[in-house]
Amino acid sequence: MIVIMTYDVGEKRVNRIRKVIKKYLTWTQNSVFEGEITEAKLHKCLAEINKYMDKSCDSLYIYRVENPKNIKKDVLGQEKNYDELFL
Repeated sequence: MIVIMTYDVGEKRVNRIRKVIKKYLTWTQNSVFEGEITEAKLHKCLAEINKYMDKSCDSLYIYRVENPKNIKKDVLGQEKNYDELFL
């Protein structure tokens, strides 16, 4: 399945959360990740994220697309892939 994941977390937890998600998905914008992932890997990712989140003030949004034929991506301006910026 394809997943789009966004987060809004406290400043102290941003780097930890980003590092966890980067292991599973592609970092496309500051708080946005996307990519193909299995259900098992998604559960593993979420279990790792739960260790660092403060659910009283942080939020994580997960958009799941079960059938890749049902999604179309349009990009206006420069398409970014932050994973490729760092070697």
